[in-house]
Amino acid sequence: MSDIIKLLPDSIANQIAAGEVIQRPASIIKELVENAIDAKATEIIINIKDAGKTLVQVKDNGVGMSETDARLAFERHATSKIRETNDLFKINTMGFRGEALASIASVAQVDLKTKREEDELGINIQISDSKVTLQEPVNCPTGSNFQIKNLFFNVPARRKFLKADNTEFRHILEEVQRIALTQPEVAFKLVHNNIEIYNLQKANHRQRIVSIFGKNINQNLISISNETDIVKISGFVGKPEKAKKTRGEQYFFVNGRYMKHPYFYHAVNNAYKNILPPDTFPSFFVYFEVNPASIDINIHPTKTEIKFEEEKFVYQLLHVTVKEALGKFNIVPSIDFDVETDFIIPPKTDNIFVKPPEPKLDPNYNPFKSSISSSSGTKSSKTYFDKPNTDNWEKLFETSESETSEVEITKKEENSQIFNNIDTDFDVLIYKKINAVFAYNEQLLLINLQRALHRINYDIFIDKIKNNKGVTQKLLYIEEIEFTNKDYLLLNEIYDELSAIGFDITECKPNTISLNGVPSEFENGNYKQFLEELIEIYSNNKTDIKTEIYDIIANSLAKSILSIQSVFTKDSAKQIIKQLFNCNNQSFTTGGKQIIKQID
Repeated sequence: MSDIIKLLPDSIANQIAAGEVIQRPASIIKELVENAIDAKATEIIINIKDAGKTLVQVKDNGVGMSETDARLAFERHATSKIRETNDLFKINTMGFRGEALASIASVAQVDLKTKREEDELGINIQISDSKVTLQEPVNCPTGSNFQIKNLFFNVPARRKFLKADNTEFRHILEEVQRIALTQPEVAFKLVHNNIEIYNLQKANHRQRIVSIFGKNINQNLISISNETDIVKISGFVGKPEKAKKTRGEQYFFVNGRYMKHPYFYHAVNNAYKNILPPDTFPSFFVYFEVNPASIDINIHPTKTEIKFEEEKFVYQLLHVTVKEALGKFNIVPSIDFDVETDFIIPPKTDNIFVKPPEPKLDPNYNPFKSSISSSSGTKSSKTYFDKPNTDNWEKLFETSESETSEVEITKKEENSQIFNNIDTDFDVLIYKKINAVFAYNEQLLLINLQRALHRINYDIFIDKIKNNKGVTQKLLYIEEIEFTNKDYLLLNEIYDELSAIGFDITECKPNTISLNGVPSEFENGNYKQFLEELIEIYSNNKTDIKTEIYDIIANSLAKSILSIQSVFTKDSAKQIIKQLFNCNNQSFTTGGKQIIKQID
C-alpha cells in the first residue's frame, strides 16, 4: 500500500491560515494597521472601496522595508519580532505571528510599495494567489503603501459569505476605532468610497475618545487611575445617568492592544450595581499596563483573547478602582456626618402674640354612618351593621359537573379564536394593577393587560411594516439625535422599515439625524432611547433577513408603547380586551408568554 501522508503546498497552507486570520476586509485592516504601528508610523491613511471588497489601501510613514525584507515578509511565519522561545513571553508589539501577509497574499491581489529613509529608491512587489508577478525598483516616499484588491477572488466560496457593504463597513469601523483608541499619538485618516469618515489628529486619550464618539461624551467621562506592582489601571468610565441602551462604548486595552475579557466586564458592571437604570449599559475605556511576561496573548489567531497571570487580583483592583471613581465624583449618594447643622430659632419679642392651637370637633359625627354622598347631595343612611342582601345566595355554591380548575392554554390553541363574540356592556375588575378579571360564557377570565397590549401593538406594527401604511405624527419641535458611526450605519440599514411604520427621519449632519415625525401611536416617548434599543437588538440579532427585521422593529416599538402605558383603568381595560379579541393570536405574546387564563 502506497503512502498517503503528503505535505501541503505552501499556497494551500496559507489559504488554510487565512481562514483563521482573514475572515473579512476588517481583518486585513487590523493586520496592516498593526504592522504600520510596529513600524513606528505616526500617520496612517486607510482608503477602502466597496467596504474593502474591491480595495483596501493602508499607507503609513513608518520605517519601511528593504527589498529583501519586503520579499521575505510574504513568506509564512516570517517575522522580525521573534528570535527564540523566550521572546513569546515579552511581546511588546502588535503583530508577531508572521501569518498575516502570507495569508492575505493567498486570497487577494497585493501591491506593495515600500522604502527606507536611507534608500534612494523603494521596491514595488505585486503578488496574486501567493505568486509574485512583479518585483522592481520604484520611486516612492518613506514608509509602506499596501493595496489589497479583490479579496477572495480565487476563493469564491469564501467571498459569497461576505455580508452587505454596510455590515462589512461596520466591522471596519470597529477595528479602526479599537486601534485608534490605543494609539492617540498616531494620526489616522479613514476614507470610504472617496468620502472622508475619520480625520483623527494626534491627541491624548480623552481627546481621541471625544474625536471618535462626539463631543457629547466628554461630560460623561470620569477618570480612573490606580497603580500597583502588578498592574497599572487608567482610563475613563461613564456616569450612570448617561448609560445607554446599546453596549457599544465598552473597551478594554492591555499594553496598547484591544482585548475581550468577560471576567473583567463583570468587575466593571458589579461596580455599577444598584445605580444603573434597568436594561442600560455604562461606557468605559479601561487601559491596563502590565509586564508582558505576566500575560499570554498567543491563545487566539486574532490576539483579542488574553490570559492574565494574576487575574483575580486584577479583577478586584479594577472593581475597587471603578467604584472609588464613582464615589469620588458623588455619583453614589453619600452622607457626611461631619457637617454640623445649626438650627437658628429667632428670639421671642414682647409685641408678638402667639395664638395657641384650637382643636376642631364635630359633635354630630357618627363613625357608624356612611359619609358617602349620593348624586343628589343627600347622605346615605345605611350603616355597617345593616343586614346584607342575601337574595340568591345559593348561586354562590353552584358548580359544574366537572371540578373547578384552571385551564392551561396549550400551544395547539395558539392560533384559534377563543371568543366568538363579546357583549359591549361587559364589566371588568382590575386585579393587581395589570390584570383584568371578567366573566364570559360561564367562565372567569384573567387577562394580563400588559401582555395583551404588547400582542395588540405588535400585530398593528407588523401589519403597517409589511403593507407600508404607517401614519406619521409630526413633532412640534424637531429633535436632533447624534449617534456613533457604528450605530448610524445600523440605523441606515433599517431606514426603510422605520419609514414604513411612520418615522420621518432625515440626515442633518454627519452621524446626526433630524427626527421630524413618529408613528401616531408613539407619543410622548423617549425616541432616542427607543432607537438605541432597536439598534442594540438588531446588532445582536446579526441578520439580513427582512422578515426578521420586521419582527425586531415591531417587537421593539410594541414594547416602547407598553412602557408609556403604566396605569390601566376599567375603560382602558375594556378597550384592550376588545382589541385582543380581534388579534389572530389571543393566547400568547410573541415571546411565548401566556396572555389569558380561563377558569371554569
